[in-house]
Amino acid sequence: TSFSTPKKKKRDDGMREHVTGCARSEGYYKIDKKDKLKYLNNSRAFAEEPPADTQVRNPRVPGRRSEQRRLLSSFTGSCDSDLLKFNQLKFRKKKLKFCKSHIHDWGLFAMEPIAADEMVIEYVGQNIRQVIADMREKRYEDEGIGSSYMFRVDHDTIIDATKCGNFARFINHSCNPNCYAKVITVESQKKIVIYSKQHINVNEEITYDYKFPIEDVKIPCLCGSENCRGTLN
Repeated sequence: TSFSTPKKKKRDDGMREHVTGCARSEGYYKIDKKDKLKYLNNSRAFAEEPPADTQVRNPRVPGRRSEQRRLLSSFTGSCDSDLLKFNQLKFRKKKLKFCKSHIHDWGLFAMEPIAADEMVIEYVGQNIRQVIADMREKRYEDEGIGSSYMFRVDHDTIIDATKCGNFARFINHSCNPNCYAKVITVESQKKIVIYSKQHINVNEEITYDYKFPIEDVKIPCLCGSENCRGTLN
């Protein structure tokens, strides 16, 4: 059985017409130089960039990102800066890690330089009332959980990160901290966010002042700073 090569036909636009209906079924065939040049010229015409006034900039290029940053900074004067910063924190999380600390047990450390007055991390946990907090504190003691990961937001609300939280619960206390905690309101919900007080270097431990209320039973402080108060409360 012999196979005959389909005859070469051309359409009105000069392109080859495949008599079988599919280019793959006709196998390899040579294209004339004249046809190839015509094809290449058409390809170059489509590849040419549009005029400058009709160009759409790629949102992934650095110029676009810098333009977005300038636009965001221009909004700061007229909008809630805490909300803008919080959205930035969610979009671009700081690189942090937890490992053994010389202050106490585990600690949180910076994996990148952090400038002063930047949001470092949100203190995430379950929002509970004071009554529930008292019940859980007793239950945690019975279970042998010695560390407390409860952070008071206001008179009625406490964030419990003991069993449902993030790396922020590993931040240790220091009498001379490089960060501080601030309560901000985002969409009518109060959140606790850790801010940097000063520039923080890579591998430097993140710390803030717990500001525990003064009590008769003292909790010793192990921060080791020059102005250490000796106790957390």
